[in-house]
Amino acid sequence: MDFLRPPTWEDALAAKAARPGARPVQGGTDVMVEINFDADRPEALLDLTRIRALAEWDRADGRLRVGAGVPYARLITELGGSLPGLAQASRTVGSPQIRNRGTVGGNLGAASPAGDAHPPLLAGDAVIEAESAARGVRMIPAPRFFTGVKQNALAPDELIRAFWTAPASGPQYFSKIGTRNAMVIAVCSFALALHPGEHRVGTGLGSAAPTPRRAAEAEAFISAELDWEGRGPLAESAGRRFGELVRAAASPIDDVRGTGDYRRHALSVMARRTLTWAWDDYRAASAGREVS
Repeated sequence: MDFLRPPTWEDALAAKAARPGARPVQGGTDVMVEINFDADRPEALLDLTRIRALAEWDRADGRLRVGAGVPYARLITELGGSLPGLAQASRTVGSPQIRNRGTVGGNLGAASPAGDAHPPLLAGDAVIEAESAARGVRMIPAPRFFTGVKQNALAPDELIRAFWTAPASGPQYFSKIGTRNAMVIAVCSFALALHPGEHRVGTGLGSAAPTPRRAAEAEAFISAELDWEGRGPLAESAGRRFGELVRAAASPIDDVRGTGDYRRHALSVMARRTLTWAWDDYRAASAGREVS
């Protein structure tokens, strides 16, 4: 197995074009586990750690552009206020050592249905920036990025350069169930984001289908039910129906971590809870602005 270590982004794109089978590596927290267990043996590893631009983030056109090499630890400390849902998910990833090395770019590249970063990216309307030497930059909305179990929409010669998302305009939450309290793959997970300016709710489901997905019917229902202007309380019936629609959006399997029925039930509970927490935060923030 060859080891490629390009010094620049342009060199990395050229290497990927010449060796489409080369596996990109940033933190290596997924790839090295597969290699160590002999679950995968790529023809080459494409080490991107020398490309400093991948580890940077900035703001442009009112949105955040986060490089594919920004580790989870920095997402938590530097972007926790702007992307609280993604920061919450990042805190659940592995150990401190994994969070210091692992990246959202790597999570996207692996495209696991259980990837912790995926639900908040879906709920927050993220867009993935991919690039190839031959065709340049391509922007892929998160719902279209995941194409199958551990499969994504990247062409063989493309690399993930960054993801784009707007800073949170309302409360966001991430909830995850595992077989233990730490360093665990999600049995299932759920993310929710309120977009008050659009009177809209975003969702993301993890480990609940062949790919991470949104619950479109649940989003449409609850977005119409919430009292965005009057900030009235969340009706119990609306929260219950929201949970039922999230449950219906899932198509999980039975495996060693949990049954499909358990995952559906857990998702409905997490959906109701995160919606309640987010709506209570929204009402409290609105009341605070009125008092001040």
